[in-house]
Amino acid sequence: MSMAPQFPPLLSGLNAAGHDPFAAACQAAQQGCDAGLILYDLSGDLRAALICAPEVPLAQAMAMLPLCGVGLQNALGALAPPEVPVHLDWDGVIRVNGGRCGAFRAAASTADPAAIPDWLVIGFTLRFLITTDDQGATPDETALHGEGCGDLSPQDLLESWARHTLTWIHRWEEEGMSPLHREWSGLVHGLGQPVSQSGMDGTFLGVDEQLGMLLKSDGTTHLIPLTALLETQT
Repeated sequence: MSMAPQFPPLLSGLNAAGHDPFAAACQAAQQGCDAGLILYDLSGDLRAALICAPEVPLAQAMAMLPLCGVGLQNALGALAPPEVPVHLDWDGVIRVNGGRCGAFRAAASTADPAAIPDWLVIGFTLRFLITTDDQGATPDETALHGEGCGDLSPQDLLESWARHTLTWIHRWEEEGMSPLHREWSGLVHGLGQPVSQSGMDGTFLGVDEQLGMLLKSDGTTHLIPLTALLETQT
């Protein structure tokens, strides 16, 4: 019998196999479970969600979305072959060798950027296998095993992601946004390219100090905050 995933201190795990870990995490958060719980499903692709209890307003707390992405990139960097490039779209999409390989998502107890949320859930899915049918229909989609990561297991990656993410949470709490801003800016996909985001089409110019998107459209630069990526939880 395989061992359950091992998590660093301050984090704990709960197997949500057969359920959507993101939805299950939102439900658990609403019921008042402890922060630091990671719900996961390793029965194919890697699906996981982290429950946070921020102590800062939502506008700042949303840094957890790119922070968790950086944690995953670092984990893949440690475990995958060195020639496998991993990048992150501003909206949470995970890219391996340029192809879409998964995505991050976020939900919170409030949509008010100035309010301190009772809870914030960051979840992600990362594809390990892709069928030939999928590949033909969606040529821009990829999977880890198709990119030279066949030796990688969902459990190893989950454990590594938890460790790297916790390291980044500590850095963020102690040093503020600057280190995260620098690291994430080096990983972001699509800078200077046309994008569609939050109902607007334009050019992705970069990010502000809170990692909000600067989108140039019709001669005007718009700021789209990370809170625009929140999903509504009923």
